[in-house]
This record gives sequence, structure tokens and C-alpha cells, in this order.
Amino acid sequence: MDFRIRDRRLRVNIPDRARLMAELGERMRQRRGFALATLNLDHLVKLRQDEVFLDAYLAQDLVVADGNPVVWLSRLAKKPVSLVPGSELVVPMAELARDSGLSIALFGSSDAALADAAQDLTRRLPGLQISARIAPPMGFDPQSPAADALLAEVRDSGAGLCFLALGAPRQEILAARARSIAPQTGFASIGAGLDFLGGHQKRAPVWVQKIAMEWLWRMLSSPRRLAGRYLRCALLLPELVADALRLRRGG
Repeated sequence: MDFRIRDRRLRVNIPDRARLMAELGERMRQRRGFALATLNLDHLVKLRQDEVFLDAYLAQDLVVADGNPVVWLSRLAKKPVSLVPGSELVVPMAELARDSGLSIALFGSSDAALADAAQDLTRRLPGLQISARIAPPMGFDPQSPAADALLAEVRDSGAGLCFLALGAPRQEILAARARSIAPQTGFASIGAGLDFLGGHQKRAPVWVQKIAMEWLWRMLSSPRRLAGRYLRCALLLPELVADALRLRRGG
């Protein structure tokens, strides 16, 4: 599934979770790094406003659909992809790293959240090694020399997989930058995934997720912070639908 942004094409190049896990397993066995992004509607809004974010996204090795609107648009375009939520990838990806003999790094959020996420992961996955936990300071700039130093710290820890929990666009920008600094490490941008694991944020109930209304649950939980974001997403939908219909017709 392709999205047209500023006359450039952004592709969801991994159609489902099974394909993703197979690709990740192969890369981990070969110690071949990667940058993984999880595309949602909010990202598609930001990508139209931020050239640096767009460049970073286009530099990602792997892109999956993390949002029902992306899935629905792909079906409309007759180029279907499956929903692969980033927050649900943390445990299976960590398990894959453990089984491949790799340690992992946790990057982002806060010291307390990372400690709790590490405790949860090692409880679920006996034998998992966590070689680095890095909570950058407030105002962290993913394009700064300080960011490069922290990426070198991840590289020097020997981690084969690093979860980035910084939120968009910082995590994707950092992942793209990491490809040259730590080429043997896989960087996965997973948003609030570590906060969910550590109990520092609460995800919508499963029944809400199943009816594709997690966005509404989030907005009602934090209306001042999220109402504007979801309005911008809604305003973009007509353009995205038109693009999907053009793809459907072969345009």
C-alpha cells in the first residue's frame, strides 16, 4: 500500500505480522540491523507538515500498518495490509531476540517506566538479557550530538534490538539516524509500548480494540491533548480516500 506525500511515495512494505516476524528473524540471525516504523493516521498528518519526519520515514527499512484507517484505506485501494499494532510487537520481538541469542535495549520514556518494563519483560521471557536502559532528558533532540552519543551507547552495549519509545516524530528520526551509527542493531519505534508494559499508561480494553474504537477511548481519556489531533486526522481522510481510489483504478 502506497501513500502519496509531497509527490513522494511512502509504502507499507510489510503486509502482515507473519511476514514481519519472518523478516525480523532473518535479520536478527544475520545481525543485520533495521529501522521499523508503525504507520498510523496521525503520522500521515505529521508527514505532510514535517520534511525531516518524511525523510526519516522514507529511510525506514520496514513499515507496517498500525491503525485501522490505514488498513481500511489499503482495502479500498485493493492493496490490503493487516493491522500490526506497534504496542503488541514488543513481547514477540523481544522473544525473537532472546531466541536469536541477542540482548535488547530500552530507549525513551522515563527511568521508572523503563525499569518496570524491563521487569515485566524478563518475567515473561526468562533468559532475556537487557543490556541498556536509556531515558533521555526532557527536550531531547534526536538530531543532536547527544543523540549520537546515546546511539553509540546502544551499539556498544551489544544490543541486537532496541525499542524506541519516544513518540513520533522523534523515534523515527532517531531510528533513521541509528542505521549508520549502529548498523547491526534493529531499532523498532513502538510509541507507548514500554509504558503499557510497565503499567505507566493504560491501553483501551480489548473489547474496545476489537470494535476499532481505541481512538475514541483515548480521546475521551485525554480530550484536551487529543481532540485537536483527531480533528486533523479526520480532515485529512477525504484526501486519503481519493488517493486510495486512484490506486484502485491503477493511477
